[in-house]
Amino acid sequence: MDLIIKNGMLVSASETYQADIAVKDGKITAISNDLGTDATSVIDAQGKYVLPGAIDAHTHLAMPFGGTVSSDDYFAGTRAAACGGTTTVFDFALQDFDEPMLDVIKRRDKIAAPQAAVDYAFHIGVKDIHGELLDSMQAAVDCGVPSFKIFMVYDFGVSDGVFYQLLEKSKEINTMISVHAENNDLVNYNVKKFLSAGKTSPWYHYLSRPEFVEGEADLRAIQWAKETGAKLYIVHLANKQGVEAVTLAKQEGYPIYAETCPQYLHFTRDVYKRDDGRNFVCSPPMKGQQSQDALWDALKRGDIDVVATDHCPFMQSEKDWGLNDFSKIPNGCAGVENMYPYMLDKANKGEITFNKAVELCAANPARIFGCADKGSLTIGKDADIVIYDPNKDFTITCEKMHSDYDHTIWEGTDLTGYPEMTFSRGKLVFNNGEFLGEAGYGKFIKRQLTE
Repeated sequence: MDLIIKNGMLVSASETYQADIAVKDGKITAISNDLGTDATSVIDAQGKYVLPGAIDAHTHLAMPFGGTVSSDDYFAGTRAAACGGTTTVFDFALQDFDEPMLDVIKRRDKIAAPQAAVDYAFHIGVKDIHGELLDSMQAAVDCGVPSFKIFMVYDFGVSDGVFYQLLEKSKEINTMISVHAENNDLVNYNVKKFLSAGKTSPWYHYLSRPEFVEGEADLRAIQWAKETGAKLYIVHLANKQGVEAVTLAKQEGYPIYAETCPQYLHFTRDVYKRDDGRNFVCSPPMKGQQSQDALWDALKRGDIDVVATDHCPFMQSEKDWGLNDFSKIPNGCAGVENMYPYMLDKANKGEITFNKAVELCAANPARIFGCADKGSLTIGKDADIVIYDPNKDFTITCEKMHSDYDHTIWEGTDLTGYPEMTFSRGKLVFNNGEFLGEAGYGKFIKRQLTE
């Protein structure tokens, strides 16, 4: 054997039990009560949890936005992921106009392949379906990318008609459509109204896209998915109205999935009143306490399926573009290194179970997006393994993180428990604060939807 981890508490989405786990050639080969010590490396995990590596189903690495590019490239983003116990990242490869879907994958993979330190997959962000571009979705599916995202906002967002066509096509070829749901016309109207009145602080970023601006778009997206029978995945759900719509759709039996992010579970709209409120500007913005409570309730009862990050950090100097105009602030915050530790902290404190944390951060994204070799500690699957010390106190600071940004919204957040080691396909890539991985180690994950 290459590796045996002994005496740890293994955690799946449904059970927790003490056992040893063995790894050979990057795969989990045995799980038993006593596997001995005949291995190249033997680790005693007594008193610690042994978890599947997390899957961050929503990141934006090296993403052009707001006149700049997000600060983490594929190496920095996957390095940070590894150091937070995340062993697979999904990045959004944004289509250019007139670009076939397969070309989108090839273009981004040329950047990702030599840089990625852990495994990665793509969703395609769709902008253009004219001519033969809609039919080119099948080529992407054949290449192992069966998931597509549309934006209902921004200048590259799609029209309602294009969105509906994508849902129809998705139903035909069995793909997943993800949606950033906000009402673009209302956002643009509100931004113009506030700026013309001299209301320029980050608080007006929230007021320009409050709860109903997101909730109304959630309702439309879900209604169209119901009409077409297509699977729909709502990214970064942040509002109570949308939560209620998701719950109803699930009760009615429709294949509607929802994701939220740690920033919506931890912060409320009050952050936009802070002196550093511009650093928290993301879209959709953090909402009020009622929405946050609704997110936690839905997460606990299973109506929110996934926690991901929408990791899209920018440098402080770029966030400062909006000191006197909230509309000039690049939208996005850091999170890829913080997601798993944050959710595991909630488990450690008894707010959710460790099983629920694994379900939300590993098992469900693997199942929903077709990562057959990921998401659980199962014989035959990739040895993506995290050893978690529940007794290690940790305070998040920018200095301790492993990204290329120069500030974080999580500065000063105290956690009880923290990942001690991360293995990516059996390779130790993080050990007690130190990144041990390398650029180019990560592999592109080909996927096929099975539900």
